[in-house]
Amino acid sequence: MTSRRARKSTNHKSKRWLKIISLVVLFVILGGGGYAYSIYNNAKQTVDKKMNTPVASIDYDIGKKKVKENKPVNVLLMGVDERNNDRGRSDALMVMTLDPKKNRMQLISIPRDTRTTIVGDGRQDKINHAYAFGGTDMAINTVESFLEIELDYYVSMNMEGLTEMVDAVGGITVNNKLDWKDRGYYKKGYHYAKGEIELNGPKTMGYVRMRYQDPNGDFGRNQRQRQVIEGIIEKGASVASVNKIDNMIGVLGDNMKTNMKFSDMKNLLTNYSSTRKNMVTYQMTGQGIKINGIYYLQVPEKEVQKVHSMIEEYNS
Repeated sequence: MTSRRARKSTNHKSKRWLKIISLVVLFVILGGGGYAYSIYNNAKQTVDKKMNTPVASIDYDIGKKKVKENKPVNVLLMGVDERNNDRGRSDALMVMTLDPKKNRMQLISIPRDTRTTIVGDGRQDKINHAYAFGGTDMAINTVESFLEIELDYYVSMNMEGLTEMVDAVGGITVNNKLDWKDRGYYKKGYHYAKGEIELNGPKTMGYVRMRYQDPNGDFGRNQRQRQVIEGIIEKGASVASVNKIDNMIGVLGDNMKTNMKFSDMKNLLTNYSSTRKNMVTYQMTGQGIKINGIYYLQVPEKEVQKVHSMIEEYNS
């Protein structure tokens, strides 16, 4: 793998919003409370014809073999800010490891402003720029090089679909650690009370996009992003209404891309569904610095090695 050098990243002007991958929902949404035959064909057609997008950077056969043999797998989750005539950037990056033998799941967030070598481009830049420069393949290669790991699957979601997904599952519940009101930037004027709160789609977007009123900046926002992911997973897994499942499948088909096929998802649902009951989350940390007037987050080598070891331990 390409040697890693100083990695840095910024808590500065985060593009549009956080982009959290409600992608994980992929694994529970189709099964959850009702993997009914009446929706089977709809789900299969949506996954295989709309969502399935192979990439050269991942050996699909290796991942397929691991799932078939019930071995741990690493999945790159990307939240992408796609716009007209613009590929966008992967403003949320997470590595999800599913360990079926010990029934556990690990979600590790990589700050989007982390400075590292962009594989295939060569320059030192923010890790989320890899997607902007070279799409999914460059993003995958860069994350693999940064953490010295191998990815088996990827799932990317256009975050425009986040609002739709939360509404499709009927809203979610989160434990809010701050009392705050949005200042009109999100155009809704919502009040987010401290404690357990209910979120619909639009209110979720305000919840995950806020940064400047949070004393922890991007790190606090990343924590809220992970809360939303967990909320979608839990709610999606308990949904029994065929109507809602059909809606969720539609949202996924319009907003999600993955190198998984429907058969892979079926195997994940059959053999890996219990992993969500033991979920651990982790946020990579570092120190904000400025280079030529641009903010980055410098992630120490010790932190990179720690995360590498965390992922390898789940794969052992």
